[in-house]
Amino acid sequence: MATSNFSKFFCLLSLIAICLELTGCSGFFAALYGMKKPKSLSSTDIARYAGKYHIPADQSYLLDSSYFNYVFSLDTTQFKEQQKNHYQPLQALYYDKDGNLVSFHINCYAGGFPNLKWNRNGILDTFLPHSQTPPDSMLPLSKQLVYIKTLDGREAEKSIPGDNDYVVVVYWNHFLTRQSKRFIRYIKYNCTLVQGKKVKLLFVNDDNLFSETESN
Repeated sequence: MATSNFSKFFCLLSLIAICLELTGCSGFFAALYGMKKPKSLSSTDIARYAGKYHIPADQSYLLDSSYFNYVFSLDTTQFKEQQKNHYQPLQALYYDKDGNLVSFHINCYAGGFPNLKWNRNGILDTFLPHSQTPPDSMLPLSKQLVYIKTLDGREAEKSIPGDNDYVVVVYWNHFLTRQSKRFIRYIKYNCTLVQGKKVKLLFVNDDNLFSETESN
């Protein structure tokens, strides 16, 4: 059973509680989740889609193509599970003021069909949300920001105020249109629940990263 290049990086938790690795004969499942083949997007394209997904322009970023190089360079004997978690296409990473990952949410553990259930057991009904995925030290905020760029190519860190109590990094894309829209809506809702704290949201598009993976 042949596994496509792009889909080997994308797993979804099935109704029987396992992550589906989408293969040549399971593209049917990809279609049911609204998954399309990743395509390269220009900065203009990303800005246009971000507008359609109700992402403010000053919160719109992209993930640099070197990100996977870093993730796959890590020692898998120490970070095997964490490595898999950090190459998922839909992620929400909540960092505290010290740059530590304190709440982590990815598509692989969301479950649900035909839509991912991000708010399973009401975990997003409070801020700070209960972590859906075990937080780790593999990608602190300082390292994460190395791979996040503004749409005009500047370093994201230079556009982020230093007085935030939390920074929430949200990976989204257009090849998972329906799931991305729902995911963005859930995380934005969760961040409205914060009380007495300052939160900075970064919506980071990863279409080009997965498009490059498909072409290799």
